[in-house]
Amino acid sequence: MKITTWNVNGIRAAINKGFIDWFADASPDVLCLQEIKAYKEQVDEGLTETPGYYQYWNSAERAGYSGVATLSKILPIDTTSGFGVAAFTGEGRVIITKYPGFYLFNVYFPNGQRDQERLDYKLGFYAALLKHCDALIAAGNEVVITGDFNTAHDEIDLANPKSNQKNSGFLPIEREWIDRYLEHGFVDAFRQLYREKVQYSWWTYRFGARSRNVGWRLDYYLVTRGVMEKVRDVIIHDDVMGSDHCPVSLVLEG
Repeated sequence: MKITTWNVNGIRAAINKGFIDWFADASPDVLCLQEIKAYKEQVDEGLTETPGYYQYWNSAERAGYSGVATLSKILPIDTTSGFGVAAFTGEGRVIITKYPGFYLFNVYFPNGQRDQERLDYKLGFYAALLKHCDALIAAGNEVVITGDFNTAHDEIDLANPKSNQKNSGFLPIEREWIDRYLEHGFVDAFRQLYREKVQYSWWTYRFGARSRNVGWRLDYYLVTRGVMEKVRDVIIHDDVMGSDHCPVSLVLEG
């Protein structure tokens, strides 16, 4: 089973950059998109009517902002938009799909760069989502969380850690939340497989950052240990263009 996540930074813009051809060629079993910035009815039918995929869209109330979509060849046992906390339901940040063996969370975590209020919102989101996942795990479920975490966990996960220590996305308080998820039983699947590998999934559009590979690893698979036993690879497709992020795939046995 192959799950692919991609923050497309606007699905309509990505389609104009060849997204549909990429999707047909990549053909993941499950595709998790973040920052779609559109309602489903605004999107090219070449995507919304892709044969062989069940589709679930959770767009933000605010037009042209945020939003996630999950496209799946496998019919989920259950699907939910959001995780039941009213403060976080209007921005279209979560789709949960249940498959035999695990729950899959497609998540676009908030960005905390704007101001303290927005940073607090981001940290509150981390806390509320973890509480929801804890309850699932306590009930005996396995969980996969994927998407744009908007945080680089360790110094190895961005090109310039020293100069970014006071910037949202690499603040100690944000990084501590990734630690907390790991303390609660999650594993960073990529880092578990590739302890010393330097590879990024996001580059600013400015300063020719991508051509110089001055990037951040912001797109993760945090998985419970039962899922990790079935992980065969995590692939960062940094050769794929079309967004300021690149796709990242999780390959599971079976």
